[in-house]
Amino acid sequence: MIKYPIGIQTFSNIREEQYVYVDKTQYVYELANTKKFVFLSRPRRFGKSLLTSTFHAYFSGQKELFKGLAIEQLEKEWKQYPVLHFSLSTAKRGTVEDLDNVIATQLKWAEKDNGLTANNGDITTRMGNLVKNLYAKTREKVVILIDEYDAPLLTVLHDKERLGAIRTELQSFYSPLKDLDPYLRFVFITGISKFSQLSIFSQLNNLYNISMLPKYAALCGITQQELEDNFQEGISGLAQNLNTSKDDVLQKLKRQYDGYHFAAKSPGVYNPFSLLYAMDTEQIGNYWFATGTPSFLVNMIRKFHTDITTIDDSKAEAEDFDAPTEDMHSILPLFYQSGYITIKDYDPRSQRYTLGFPNEEVKVGMMRCLLPYFVSPDSVQAGNACWDISEGLLDGDVDKALTAARAFFASIPYQSDTLKDAPTSEGHFTAMLYVMFSFLNRYVFTQVRTAKGRMDILLKTDTAIYVMELKIDGSVDEALRQIEDKGYAIPYETDGRKVVKVGINFSTKERTIKEWKTETNNDQ
Repeated sequence: MIKYPIGIQTFSNIREEQYVYVDKTQYVYELANTKKFVFLSRPRRFGKSLLTSTFHAYFSGQKELFKGLAIEQLEKEWKQYPVLHFSLSTAKRGTVEDLDNVIATQLKWAEKDNGLTANNGDITTRMGNLVKNLYAKTREKVVILIDEYDAPLLTVLHDKERLGAIRTELQSFYSPLKDLDPYLRFVFITGISKFSQLSIFSQLNNLYNISMLPKYAALCGITQQELEDNFQEGISGLAQNLNTSKDDVLQKLKRQYDGYHFAAKSPGVYNPFSLLYAMDTEQIGNYWFATGTPSFLVNMIRKFHTDITTIDDSKAEAEDFDAPTEDMHSILPLFYQSGYITIKDYDPRSQRYTLGFPNEEVKVGMMRCLLPYFVSPDSVQAGNACWDISEGLLDGDVDKALTAARAFFASIPYQSDTLKDAPTSEGHFTAMLYVMFSFLNRYVFTQVRTAKGRMDILLKTDTAIYVMELKIDGSVDEALRQIEDKGYAIPYETDGRKVVKVGINFSTKERTIKEWKTETNNDQ
């Protein structure tokens, strides 16, 4: 019986209970023997806690747990070091008192577990004394592992006053680490967001940040090769349950869960949480997105006045998205570090990255989350309308799709927040259609750049390409003329699929689509 470690983050538990384990121990050995102060940021549910636990087992000298893994052939000594393993995952109440209590409790546990006398000073003093006393007792340098270091900060990210207080308290916890250097063997700190050298780690300026280094891009997550090497039974189970071939299953898994890139040049990696769930349930679903609470993302979208149609395929330098979330000036750092967008391409000449949704699970999940805020507060009705529109387009029936859209928009109450800006904003209407069309997953694009401008919406299905231009209180003939004059459809004329030009006119008086008109290339 194949056992998948869903929700299990302890390396010893996985190995002792013989759960499936994707071997990452070559990275553990390399980092442990070439680096001293290491920082890694990765999205939630990406295996950071398991990696931290693997470091713990390695430095504790638990050789038996690594039998048959890559590190067994690399490590010859298996020396045992004292390990201090902290996690701030429970410090989420947003108060200094709660954070101080969580840290103090873990320091107390560490003192007790190592047979040391408890200290009654502040957390800075206790941390320093704990390391020095442990070194004096064992005569071995100490390993410090800190998991979810930023959990207390993410809780108060929207509250500037509380954020500052929490940041100051965290400084008190981390500040001794640099001065403790003579007593330390290895320090590993991990979390979701990137640290700020000017705040939390202002004194710990020797951290080696591996988050965007190509050689560690696959440290967390599962590569295509690792998927095919470790999950053949699961792939077969999925194929049988879904009544399809193994090749088809691999394609579905890739579209649904693959696509994460954490460096300019790196292999794509799968979200491990969703992949394990798919293998265990023998169903391909939206598992990772369902475990999050992305409502705070909507608040941040509003705070930064983000045009949601530009999130996918956005261009940015590394400093624009690999930046401290507490000082961010756009939505990109939060979206990237939380795993909602990822690196899709890199231009070495301009040193700019192209960012976008990594896969279908994330894109559809995000659009479903945005439905109540950008389309209609009745998410059930909106969801049904989205699927009606999608089915029409997938069937090649534009009239069916836009009839469903027109009926749905007309049903939204006049006082609804989602339509307050529609009378004067083509962009708002575009955003509404974008969210709804995005239920077609990988097929929808907006504001697509061309040689002579930007088309409003581009939709690609297996059989057709739709080039759409939107007008507010205009005319469909004007919209079609713009498609023609700007040459929006020309790049797709040799594609082989039917190319359909669609002009859409939205009436602010009727508050819905008033009319549309299509033209199809006769030779397609």
